[in-house]
Amino acid sequence: MTSLRDEIADGVGRLEQLLEKLPDVVARGVKDRLEELRLLLLEQRPARLVLVGRRGSGKSSLINAIFGHPVAEVGHEKARTGRGRWWTFHGGLGAIDILDTRGLQEGSAPEQGDSARTPLSSVLKAIDEKLPDAVVFIVKAKEVDAAIDADIELLQEISHEVNRRGRFQIPIIGVVTHADELEPKNVKLHAPEHEDARDVEEKLERVRVIESLLHKRLRDSRLKDQVVTVHAVSSYQSFRPDGSRRADERWRIDELIRFLVLELPREARVETARLSQVRSVQRDIANTLTNVVASLSAGIAAVPIPIADIAPLTSLQVSLIASISYLSGQRFGTKAAVEFLAGMGLNVGAGFVLREATRGLLKWVFPGAGSVVSAAVAYAGSYAVGRAAMAYFIDQVSLEEAKSRFQRAREEAEHQDPTAGDPE
Repeated sequence: MTSLRDEIADGVGRLEQLLEKLPDVVARGVKDRLEELRLLLLEQRPARLVLVGRRGSGKSSLINAIFGHPVAEVGHEKARTGRGRWWTFHGGLGAIDILDTRGLQEGSAPEQGDSARTPLSSVLKAIDEKLPDAVVFIVKAKEVDAAIDADIELLQEISHEVNRRGRFQIPIIGVVTHADELEPKNVKLHAPEHEDARDVEEKLERVRVIESLLHKRLRDSRLKDQVVTVHAVSSYQSFRPDGSRRADERWRIDELIRFLVLELPREARVETARLSQVRSVQRDIANTLTNVVASLSAGIAAVPIPIADIAPLTSLQVSLIASISYLSGQRFGTKAAVEFLAGMGLNVGAGFVLREATRGLLKWVFPGAGSVVSAAVAYAGSYAVGRAAMAYFIDQVSLEEAKSRFQRAREEAEHQDPTAGDPE
């Protein structure tokens, strides 16, 4: 049975072949959007992160905080200290590939059977296997000013080798962990509404000082052009033996994930947004998908493509709904998209989704067919469907509210320049 991903690939391929027949000046914008769609939907893969930090800095806890589940055992791999190796951490909704540099700063010998001569060379060997997307430099809040020069030197060496092998400057995100342990220690950053505002502000000021200090240390190194941000977090969670969570004191993890997703290549963004279950991050990716498909519809409506070639476009429109559903945590398939269209009252099926674009193309096939729908209207129809799907699957509003958002988004977008991007 043909999968939805196969159908999308077929549709993209057919459109690319079609656009090859058009003048480049006409087809360039559509080609760019098709390539973006290909990366987001057809070449999805887990994010690849290098974690650099001392033992006890909170790397495993940070991984668990991103997933929201205990996927990494805190304090694991003690017997493997000194070896750089890729580990894939799986959650119910996705995975992340982690290259852990655990123990390198302590100078431990690599594990028996590791052909690398030094701990660092084993990390570089792992980098040869696959290039990471970003480096996460992890420091405990109380150790930011505690002789971290050796840590930064290691970070510089790893970064240099990644840059040399991949011929690009890898982004570096500094993460200050255990922010909850700063004074006043009993003040809960994750629940400030229950605390004295003066105490909260005192603790936040200490957080800002620590962030600024680490940021300066990194900016003063050879890494200054690669440092994206320094972000303090609390990643503490406690789980019962059955895996259920009894305590959740995570703070600013959502913001950290947002930074990560922005720095990841397009092919790693959808999977990361899905597994994080952070609604704001999912909205960002869904909005990108919506704008890509809407702009693609507008571009197609503006060029003379035969009516027989609407079929691949229709499948791409359905894929927009299915992809937004997938982001929210559902399986990647047409079922959710078809049910959504039916629930919205669009019971003529998937063909409705491109009705405006199809009518716009009639001017090239049947010049006397009647009113011509502009590229702006084609853009508005696709944009409205995407916004309604975002509201239903990610914001979890009712179908009635989704219908209202469809109408509002369509009315707003019809008056926008389709080349200008998001009308909001």
